[in-house]
Amino acid sequence: MDHLRIVPGPGAPGGLTIQASELTEQFSRSSGPGGQHVNTTDSRVQLSLDLATTTALSESQRERALRALAPRLSGTVLTVSVEDHRSQQRNRVTARERLAELLREALIPPVPRRATKPTHGSQRRRLEHKKQRSEIKRQRRRPRDQ
Repeated sequence: MDHLRIVPGPGAPGGLTIQASELTEQFSRSSGPGGQHVNTTDSRVQLSLDLATTTALSESQRERALRALAPRLSGTVLTVSVEDHRSQQRNRVTARERLAELLREALIPPVPRRATKPTHGSQRRRLEHKKQRSEIKRQRRRPRDQ
């Protein structure tokens, strides 16, 4: 198994190389089409990477990845499972691509929010709508006895 290369992008300007020794691959039988072949070969691939112990990430990248991928993690381990193809080799390639894509997206730094003010038109429309609702509710009231 080769090292996993992640191309340069936002959050990883020089790209990343994850050592093959840090990746864990497991194989099992896949479901779906394939006839008798699917019952005899272990074509499903589960590729795992422990984000807490990998040497490929800096501390800031690690924190960002752990925060962004939190719903997908089991502890600190990111696992990708692929059973799209009948071939184990094609599933291995697809799993590596998906893992690289997940990490690349997780490392993109958040874009800071730019504070804005409501426009005069939106403020006017909001107040007009409030007046209309107020009038509707006022008309629903019970008439006062005089």
